[in-house]
Amino acid sequence: MRDVAGGPGQHARGQDIGLGPAAAEPAGKFPDRRGQALQGRRPDSRSRAPSRPLPLAARLKALAAGMEAREANVFCAVLRPPGEGDELLADRGIRPARFDVVVLIRTVSVEAALAVRESAAYKELAQTLRATARRTHQIVADNAGRLGDVDHSQDHCFLFNYFYADDRETLLKVWHYTAGWFQAKTALPNSALVQPLEGEPADYGLVNHASWPNWRTFLPSLIFRPTFRSFVLVNFKANGVAAQPIIYRRV
Repeated sequence: MRDVAGGPGQHARGQDIGLGPAAAEPAGKFPDRRGQALQGRRPDSRSRAPSRPLPLAARLKALAAGMEAREANVFCAVLRPPGEGDELLADRGIRPARFDVVVLIRTVSVEAALAVRESAAYKELAQTLRATARRTHQIVADNAGRLGDVDHSQDHCFLFNYFYADDRETLLKVWHYTAGWFQAKTALPNSALVQPLEGEPADYGLVNHASWPNWRTFLPSLIFRPTFRSFVLVNFKANGVAAQPIIYRRV
């Protein structure tokens, strides 16, 4: 891994290895080793997502309520913050993550998540999403790192950041190296990093799921702090990492 720029909070502290979520482009899913599955659909090219997905999201929420899982949540995209790596994705022939609806299903284990994917309830949810989506992306995933549990009981701003790199080990090191910046500069209270299981689609080698209590907590730092670009985005670019963050609200 190339260290391009130093700064406070370079290294994530208090890592608790666990499991996290997954995503999709009009549809996607992934589990947490505790178990999670996720589905979503893609926002348009503008930074703010349209209101059209809301009726679909409400339908998906009703279907997800019948899942035998630890929890199931539906999210609608509201904002795409600055990211990095469009040229890298284009060179590799990987479609950008532009998911405007996401369904995240958490279970007690990966095995339980795999069982959920085969259930009639999940298949109905997936078919409902596919029927209205231009493209779907579904994965089952395991946790690769954690800064704390993401609390879905609150009306917070939820992040799904879809990462790609040619080498997943480098990607993981870069995430750990830059995670401290978000803790120090945005008071990030939690973060769960998940990776697709072997054999699952790997367009996005890691997906980071996190939350902040409100916009003021993080958005000004992403826009106005020079070190977000000179440290975080520069290290992503130098190490061949594409980061595609999207902010969601829970339905």
